Amino acid sequence: QVQLVESGGGSVQAGGSLALSCEASVHSGCQYILSWYRQAPGQEREFVSTIVSNGRAIYADSVKGRFTISQDNAKKTLNLQMNSLKPEDTAIYYCKATRWFKPTGDTCASEYWGRGTQVTVSS
Repeated sequence: QVQLVESGGGSVQAGGSLALSCEASVHSGCQYILSWYRQAPGQEREFVSTIVSNGRAIYADSVKGRFTISQDNAKKTLNLQMNSLKPEDTAIYYCKATRWFKPTGDTCASEYWGRGTQVTVSS
């Protein structure tokens, strides 16, 4: 009932920039908060950034000051501008939808994940 499609990944040298986008298609009355996560090779998936209901952006300490998250509610798109990239930012970046509202009788799931987009930063 929710499709998430990430785009914008690629390869860049350290210090460079990339912009990621997540387009969300919601086919129910449920409401979701969108977030970015990432998973590096051999590592667990970790939180990167999200925008909470009052519009405040939250970032992992490792990306504060370098990444900027934004959301286009009309287009249901979540964006992540990544600047001053480091080799340790290399990972698959995933978009996640976390449910915060479910109408009575709706069967939407509590969360959905996109398939991810690869970001590679070389030194």
